[in-house]
Amino acid sequence: MATFELINIALLGILVATAIVITRMRALYGAVMLAALFSLVSASMFVLLDAVDVAFTEAAVGAGISTVLFLTTLAITRSREAQTPRRRVLPASLGALFTGGMLLYASQDLPGFGTADSPVQEHPITHTYLEESQHEIGVPNTVTSVLASYRGFDTLGELAVIFTAGVAVLLILTYLPRQSEEAERAALLLTDYPVLRVVSTILMPFILVFAFYVQFHGDYGPGGGFQAGVIVAAGFVLYGLVFGLDSGRRVMPRRVLLALVPLGLLLYAGVGVVNMLLGGSFLEYGTLNLHHPEEGQHIGILLIELGVGVTVAAVLTVVFFAFAGRRVPR
Repeated sequence: MATFELINIALLGILVATAIVITRMRALYGAVMLAALFSLVSASMFVLLDAVDVAFTEAAVGAGISTVLFLTTLAITRSREAQTPRRRVLPASLGALFTGGMLLYASQDLPGFGTADSPVQEHPITHTYLEESQHEIGVPNTVTSVLASYRGFDTLGELAVIFTAGVAVLLILTYLPRQSEEAERAALLLTDYPVLRVVSTILMPFILVFAFYVQFHGDYGPGGGFQAGVIVAAGFVLYGLVFGLDSGRRVMPRRVLLALVPLGLLLYAGVGVVNMLLGGSFLEYGTLNLHHPEEGQHIGILLIELGVGVTVAAVLTVVFFAFAGRRVPR
């Protein structure tokens, strides 16, 4: 058996074992940390499968910002799962077994692992994306060409979903009472650790520089607006956890964050409107430079990726500050 297959089997075994342990745990802090491990192992598998952009997203979202938001939620609710009544255990177990059985049955229609003659490999659109996109779009990273140009409408829809979800969460949180200033300070115990404060002060500039690199280098390598937005949000969340919510709000005021939430989406849609005003179709970036359409593609992709990064960073940061500033009646 090849080394590649052995590594994949080992990672799959770790994923299964981690998932089983998570279902058996009642301590939710431990479950959250194991969920972060699950995401990291998943990201490792994506790297082995040459899906580096997906691995980047999984690591940033699954192991990064999601873990922080889960921990923040537990800090204002409770850290242990309620005991499930016995009468509910049997129906839930049957439901889980039925769902798992259906997934295993459906997996029989999947192509063999690593086969070169799978429908994805043989479909004509694969050749278009991998070969012709280099001439039509002029962007070395094919993933960026697909997501930002060929499937620009889909990405706009995904950004609208993130915007809508962020607004919905903020509306729901308005019904929860705010914590007193003393309770906020007591809940964020990380402010009492000087080592964390020093390390965070050193790391913060590198986090933001790396986020800008990921934002503007997505045309040439793994990354883009979504990953960069998550990294920026993680930086501000880290700052808020270590230095306190008041300090975080002074660095990034709520009024500014609320303005940035729709700004990214408007920038994305605005690029499409400008394309139409210049005589092209919606999101036809080539109209931005009629003499050199490839340069127009670069400009358009950079602008819409910037819009994605702005909205993602603003939504995640404002949701964190909204969560951390509330309390739940127990």
